[in-house]
Amino acid sequence: METIVVKIGGVASDNLTKDFFKQVKKWKDTGKQVVIVHGGGYYITEMMNRLNIPVTIDNGLRVTTKQALKVTQMVLIGQVQPAITSVFQQYGFSAIGLHASCNDLIQGEFIDQEKLGYVGEVTKINSQVIEDVLASNYIPIITPLGMTIEGDWLNINADAAASKIAEALNAEELYLLTDVPGVKKDDQWLPKVSPKEIKVLKEEEIIIGGMIPKIESAMTAIFGGVGKVHITNGIQRAGTVITKEEILV
Repeated sequence: METIVVKIGGVASDNLTKDFFKQVKKWKDTGKQVVIVHGGGYYITEMMNRLNIPVTIDNGLRVTTKQALKVTQMVLIGQVQPAITSVFQQYGFSAIGLHASCNDLIQGEFIDQEKLGYVGEVTKINSQVIEDVLASNYIPIITPLGMTIEGDWLNINADAAASKIAEALNAEELYLLTDVPGVKKDDQWLPKVSPKEIKVLKEEEIIIGGMIPKIESAMTAIFGGVGKVHITNGIQRAGTVITKEEILV
């Protein structure tokens, strides 16, 4: 059965519109499975500021001390995930929240503990957990937190987590939602872009800032076997599409 993975932002109202749920229903009605991975950086920053905990970003990654990790867990699992899950339920979908402690769902390792603290990268996805949820006709709402084999929790970039989940599920499509309609060049939104073109766009500094981790996550997914990746601001719009057919081996 075809699976579509969608990474949404933590601010549910930005992505979870009537049009969003119309598209999800259309997918479900045609027999497709839908998996949601969510972020939550806005709310984490808001809570850290409220608690007077310094916020430090290093190359797009949030430096995560033990204190910051506790806030991240609290916000993502205690606030953002339930909020998103409840909106899905309001629109008539059966949804259930999943995170790292659900039978080692997302396994990971530290990227650079000395420099970044409890920030990790995915080493393995327990896809069986997700497949069991999908088989019960639930939509999994996944928090991008991981866990090391020693039991340490990790803060993982949501785009990177979504790409690894899509790869593990052999997903047909991955949507990485952002606040712009895609990748822009010469005042034009690109309908598609190849890996070769991506390299040039990065060298020309057309792809910069927050778009870099999204593009890198997209490439990870494509080379991992995902059929198609969309960089877009809505699942009802194709945005900029990257496909494996364009990879030259």
